[in-house]
Amino acid sequence: MSAPPQTEPTPGSRTRHAPDRAGWPAPGRDRTGYRHGLRNPDRPRARHRDPNGTRARHRDLHDRSPDRAGRAASDRGQVAIEYLGFLPLLLLVGLLAIQLGAAAYAANQAGTGARAAARMAATDRPETSPEQAGRSAMGGWFARNSDFSPSEGARDVTYTARVRIPVIVPGLDWGPVERSATMPLPSR
Repeated sequence: MSAPPQTEPTPGSRTRHAPDRAGWPAPGRDRTGYRHGLRNPDRPRARHRDPNGTRARHRDLHDRSPDRAGRAASDRGQVAIEYLGFLPLLLLVGLLAIQLGAAAYAANQAGTGARAAARMAATDRPETSPEQAGRSAMGGWFARNSDFSPSEGARDVTYTARVRIPVIVPGLDWGPVERSATMPLPSR
């Protein structure tokens, strides 16, 4: 199996060059096999001169000449203005996401405090009050803004922790979040 003979294309022809043994074209050719630097003979060359013969750089290029994307020079800076108009909406969405995260964290802290308070109330010899145990299980701000309410049954004790959700977005107050935990009382 021999390779087909490699012939040099005539100038202006679009004949592909056969690749070498590794599958890549010979040096001076691109991956499709065409020679580098050959222009398409079917397309005339563009002239970059005025009718007077002076170069285009002497014209006022910043007046109405298009840039690379085809926009007029007077449209430059439009993206920055649009971004500035969109920035308040972007900041509001970010603050709402932080507000939602703070509400979820407040609910988590309320559940942790309720479990700690119910666990302390269910022990035989409590070391501290159940409310104090619940507040010490929560973080600083949430512990200061929390309330506990007990309800005892015949065989179990339930503590409900109510924690106020911090307000991050002004004017958006979601109120408190409540979580309850129930622990069995020790048999007597």
